[in-house]
Amino acid sequence: MLLKLNFYKEDKKLSKKTFYVTTPIYYVNAEPHIGHAYTTVIADFLTRWHRLAGYDSYFLTGTDEHGEKIWQAAQRAEEEPQAFVDRVSTRFK
Repeated sequence: MLLKLNFYKEDKKLSKKTFYVTTPIYYVNAEPHIGHAYTTVIADFLTRWHRLAGYDSYFLTGTDEHGEKIWQAAQRAEEEPQAFVDRVSTRFK
């Protein structure tokens, strides 16, 4: 009876392989540089390649907007820390 109701029917979405890739969490005490670009391009390539190979692929990245170095960089820029990280982190997107 359960088989007739299709309770055991395979869900193709759930049967796909999954691939996750992340970049380092970028620290926004300064502008992005070539090292940031390198790791981001490699992660993007891997995500796209796995997606073409049939995986559900997820590319995750982010920024670290906390800490003493952020506060010091904001002071040097003569900005409030929140305004500083809001401005600099947009360059990472």
